[in-house]
Amino acid sequence: MRLAGKVAVVTGSSQGIGQGIAIRLAQEGAKVVINYRSHPEGAEETLVKVQAAGGECYMSGYSIKADLGVVEDVRYLIEESINHYGTIDILVNNAGIEKHAPFTEVSESDYDAVMNVNLKGVFFASQLIAKHWIETQRPGKIINISSVHEELPFPNFTAYCASKGAMKMLARNLAVELAPYGITVNNVAPGAIETPINTKLLNDPEKLGALLNHIPLGRLGQPQDVAGLVAFLASSDADYITGTTLFVDGGLLWNYQEQ
Repeated sequence: MRLAGKVAVVTGSSQGIGQGIAIRLAQEGAKVVINYRSHPEGAEETLVKVQAAGGECYMSGYSIKADLGVVEDVRYLIEESINHYGTIDILVNNAGIEKHAPFTEVSESDYDAVMNVNLKGVFFASQLIAKHWIETQRPGKIINISSVHEELPFPNFTAYCASKGAMKMLARNLAVELAPYGITVNNVAPGAIETPINTKLLNDPEKLGALLNHIPLGRLGQPQDVAGLVAFLASSDADYITGTTLFVDGGLLWNYQEQ
């Protein structure tokens, strides 16, 4: 188990990709802090699965309610996690939201909601954990769950794309600034992953078929496809990797053509 003895915080881990990451890190031996905002039942489900994956580790999972778009909630999440486990070794910034609207109709409230969770929350969670690592002279791993849309335009989701594009530059900057402290920062950029957020797509054979035509591997990704890469980046196998984005998209990014 590559992460035995490590503590990982996974934001937005009550369902989908975040849940898959939490389970995989537990399977690798990590103690996992599960975060949710408005889905306590999902967080409980993740907790049960994390504890099962942890085997003999009785307290292999722990859940905290926090809205990643609110800095005080972010502070509570990081500080409570440190108080509970003594430290954090791995921060996975997974929480994210999107709002659909033509650019000319995007409201200020929707723009703020997307940017607050997808960018501000990542910024300050990373800042708080970096301070802890620097003060305690510990190395650490920051792994951001970005998107192919840090590179690929996504009409009618402009705020989302802007937040992910900013995340790309944030990771590059932090990688350089925090490297002297033994802290690595990387992005994982999923493509089309089969999660609850895509339920509408999964039930529309025409749209699903059109999407699959853009994916060379011919299938949607699964949460475990993303989780496997996160587990690698969180391990010592990836100690010399920082400041980069790794895509998990079945080849979508380089094969996509706007219809």
